Amino acid sequence: MGTTIQVSGELLGKLQKMKIHSKESYEDIIWDLIEDRMELSEETKKNIAKSEKDYKEGRTISLEELKKKRGL
Repeated sequence: MGTTIQVSGELLGKLQKMKIHSKESYEDIIWDLIEDRMELSEETKKNIAKSEKDYKEGRTISLEELKKKRGL
């Protein structure tokens, strides 16, 4: 069973601007916002930890170094 929520006119305007297409529901927009705030997945956490380790151990290069290497 659904429920009704009350939002200000200002928030309603912002939600309307966030719609990707006219038939997108406000619920879809709110779920997208919630997902953005949810905890990172375990796989993502592992990838971040690996990247931090690579950086600390000098297995990374700067963007400028990469550009030189690629001739850009």
